Amino acid sequence: MKREDLTEKLLDIKREKGWSWKHIHEEIGGLSPFLITAACMGQMKLPKAQAKRAAELFGLTVAEERMINEPPYRGSIPSMPPTDPLIYRFYELVMVYGTTFKELIQEEFGDGIMSAIDFNMDMAREANNKGDRVRLTMSGKFLPYKYYGNDDDTPEYGFKEG
Repeated sequence: MKREDLTEKLLDIKREKGWSWKHIHEEIGGLSPFLITAACMGQMKLPKAQAKRAAELFGLTVAEERMINEPPYRGSIPSMPPTDPLIYRFYELVMVYGTTFKELIQEEFGDGIMSAIDFNMDMAREANNKGDRVRLTMSGKFLPYKYYGNDDDTPEYGFKEG
């Protein structure tokens, strides 16, 4: 079985049972709803305890339980640019504001990146009389580039210099 097949199996069970992602998260527990959903979608792995609970919840085989505990091949968007309207809007945000994000982050922190590995995310519904809004909060660790081969008067990492 391939990871994509396991994802389809989990989605089929979710549909058949009428479960919400909130319900699945509550049953598996121990992690962010984003991470549990991403694992079910084949983009993250579940630690052993959560993999065992997922296996019990979904009625998975031992092999499928082990598969959901393995690091997956990440990157699920089948085409670029993405064609799904909701996913495309995230792509559009990066196309329009990506250079702005880069400039502002690097001006504040130095020469580096925001981690998508050491990362937290939250989502909330924000009531608005013109139509409810989606509030996404992303928090990633700043990872400075290492300046390898540096000499005594060159910093080792790209943190913002005072």
